[in-house]
Amino acid sequence: MKILSIQSAVAYGHVGNSAAVFPLQRIGVEVLPVYTVNFSNHTGYGAWRGPLIDPVDVAAVITGIEERGVFPQIDAVLSGYQGGVGIGDVIVEAVGRVKAANPDALYACDPVMGNAKSGCFVAPAIPELLRERVVPVADIITPNQFELGFLTGTEPDTLESTLDSVDAARAMGPRTILVTSVERPDREPETIEMLVADDSGAWIVQTPLLPMKANGSGDVTAALFTAHYVRTRDAADALARTASSVFDLLQRTFDSGERELQLVESQEAYAHPRLQFAVRQVR
Repeated sequence: MKILSIQSAVAYGHVGNSAAVFPLQRIGVEVLPVYTVNFSNHTGYGAWRGPLIDPVDVAAVITGIEERGVFPQIDAVLSGYQGGVGIGDVIVEAVGRVKAANPDALYACDPVMGNAKSGCFVAPAIPELLRERVVPVADIITPNQFELGFLTGTEPDTLESTLDSVDAARAMGPRTILVTSVERPDREPETIEMLVADDSGAWIVQTPLLPMKANGSGDVTAALFTAHYVRTRDAADALARTASSVFDLLQRTFDSGERELQLVESQEAYAHPRLQFAVRQVR
């Protein structure tokens, strides 16, 4: 499997491609990483160095890959945080060219905009870009519950309202929706859930909620789910494998006391997920 992953990169720590590439490689995926920024570290530290990469240069790298004749072999395009409208345009154009070369290729978009605690933390133009131009051409999107509501103009909280919001998102274009953090008011204490829906149904999985903030965990989640789904087209199985791997990554990170994801140390969780959490069909 080959995945063209267009995301940020950091030298220290693990977000964007610096979070997504190694877990994908560890499960046997050939990754073609294209960087949109090349920072010293993620911006959560409040200080960082390094360049935003001009969209023209990002496009040039993608064109160079195309010139090697690789596009017909690409099984999926993956994108995450989009720092500006220009990058969004480059990604949408690249998706079109990959799909022209391989009509079976899927586009997975993590529509990064914010979360319930922090609100929307991207540039004002990004939500409109995602809603109007990017999400409609995606096959898979992986929003958290806040982003799902923001995209669809809804307020998902219960299971029923979250499923309604998922239906609204699927009506926008993507057929497969992974909601990466479902926090139902009536859920068991100290738990969190992930929900997936596609044409064949909807499934939910519950895991313990660890008391931590983990930058880059969403990038790992989107990457692993995309690869598993592309490989099997089985949403429930992809959900089970992703939830298992990501929880074990987060548990190891929490136990370490480190701020950055223990990405390399957790590699067996990607290669051999324990499948310790039951997936329940809800539709």
